[in-house]
Amino acid sequence: MPVPVLTVAAICFEDSEGRVLTVRKRGTTKFMLPGGKLEFGETPKAAAIREIEEEVGIVLDDADVTLLGEWTTAAANEAATDLVGTVFLATLTGTPRARAEIAELRWVDGYPGSTADLDDLAPLLSECVMPELRRLRDARL
Repeated sequence: MPVPVLTVAAICFEDSEGRVLTVRKRGTTKFMLPGGKLEFGETPKAAAIREIEEEVGIVLDDADVTLLGEWTTAAANEAATDLVGTVFLATLTGTPRARAEIAELRWVDGYPGSTADLDDLAPLLSECVMPELRRLRDARL
């Protein structure tokens, strides 16, 4: 029997201290990047931009976001489900606030010192995005 697959798009906002904005949706325990599922016919970039406005109240333009990567991981809050996530980088242009289904916002170290620092993060964030951010930072040094 095939494993169900969720397709999502998200935005990674990184501040000047290397922290990443994460959100926790109501009724869940894992923190993840703001974003969500694509609507029928929607591109990942359009979905990410729409979801950011809905979830944290930040309005972005198409030119404001650049592709970070696309990965497949386990879904954070759905058992026995895979997740295909397209993640974009963007500069934060305002003050994010929890809206829609978002229960909590939290800034986390984008370059954690240990895997223990990643315990309550969604797999897409801990296994894919954080390592890619570290790789990009190391390439700049």
